[in-house]
Amino acid sequence: MDLNPVILAIPMYFTLMGIELVYEAISRKKTYRLNDAITNISTGTLQQLTGTFLKIFKIGIYALVFEKFAFYKIEPTWTSFFILFILWDICYYWEHRMAHRISLFWGGHSVHHQSEDFNLSVALRQSSTAMIWGVPFYLPLALMGFDPVQFAVVGGINLLYQFWIHTEHINRMPNWFEWIFNTPSHHRVHHGRDPKYIDKNYAGVFITWDKMFGSFQAEEERPNYGITKPLASWNPVYANFAHYIDLYQYIKKSRSLSDTAKILFNPPGWLPDYLGGPQKPSEVQEGYDKYNRHTIFQMNIYIFVQFLSTLGLSSLYFFKNEDFSDPLKVVYAVWIILTTLMFGFIFEYRKSWLIGLEVIRLTCIPIGIWYISSMGISNLPYWLFFACIVYAVGSILAFLFLIKKSNKIMTSGMEKISSESSLT
Repeated sequence: MDLNPVILAIPMYFTLMGIELVYEAISRKKTYRLNDAITNISTGTLQQLTGTFLKIFKIGIYALVFEKFAFYKIEPTWTSFFILFILWDICYYWEHRMAHRISLFWGGHSVHHQSEDFNLSVALRQSSTAMIWGVPFYLPLALMGFDPVQFAVVGGINLLYQFWIHTEHINRMPNWFEWIFNTPSHHRVHHGRDPKYIDKNYAGVFITWDKMFGSFQAEEERPNYGITKPLASWNPVYANFAHYIDLYQYIKKSRSLSDTAKILFNPPGWLPDYLGGPQKPSEVQEGYDKYNRHTIFQMNIYIFVQFLSTLGLSSLYFFKNEDFSDPLKVVYAVWIILTTLMFGFIFEYRKSWLIGLEVIRLTCIPIGIWYISSMGISNLPYWLFFACIVYAVGSILAFLFLIKKSNKIMTSGMEKISSESSLT
């Protein structure tokens, strides 16, 4: 069983998101959109999925440095725990700051900032590549001799703390709390793409680091959220590579190794003069519309139902993947990736090729449940296999109907626009 604190906290995450949604219904203040929230959670799913294959990163490398190069090995105690908690947060501050100030590192962290909404689901919007750039910032703690298990627990608690600060429904905490700790108000600033808010408030738990190192900005008015070049996509895989793709395009046009290095390691937006020069963030224009693609109500219900079933099937993978053979682990991971892609595709397109992919995806569910049960990997009840067959067949029929209905509505809408245009 995976003892990753983030995985174990999944029920808490979704309980709190449910409470936030109930509060929104009562207060009539809307901060969620289905397409955005599902994309947020899908990128988080991909990040956790990547972690099951790359366990050598962060904890693995940390443990190796600890075993081979630690100057002194500190015995885990409550005292060392609290000292490590503070030191871990300092390391996080500098990792986070460099993720914003070095364009290559921003390729990993930008995923977390792509959402143009701000709610608890945004906390789960995480990158699959950020861990690559973040590891070195924590190795001094290994050299100092802090135990790897304690390091993992402290890191998990730090990340759990940061979940609740992704909300618009808490205005301000008491003044003493705002002075010491990171809060929703401080973190809203961090997610703002207004010029005065960009690259501010890097804190994990203690906002005091930002005040000490000159990166603090108080919230004055509610920010506009997102990144300066909006992603304009619900594709969670593309979200992970969008900035790297941009960097690659610029590097192809670079005229020197020096300029290539600067494109990679200067702050995001730096370009040589022959490519347009440094790109400065601009004020968000009044009336700016967030990226959105219209999907019929019934299709949204279909996606939501599929999303809920995927959460259950993904949880089975995350809690049991250590018992899987490597081929099963790879096939299961491919299915999860395909599923997250399908949500984005359905939100954005009504193409006939989607039908084939969705049929394959749904057919894999009862086959996978049968295989896992037959191999004795998990004690799943036999009736679940038959329930999955019914679910898969029903879902395929519903999807065929909804694709046909969506295309009909789109076609009639285009005909109406064409007719109106000809009249004018």
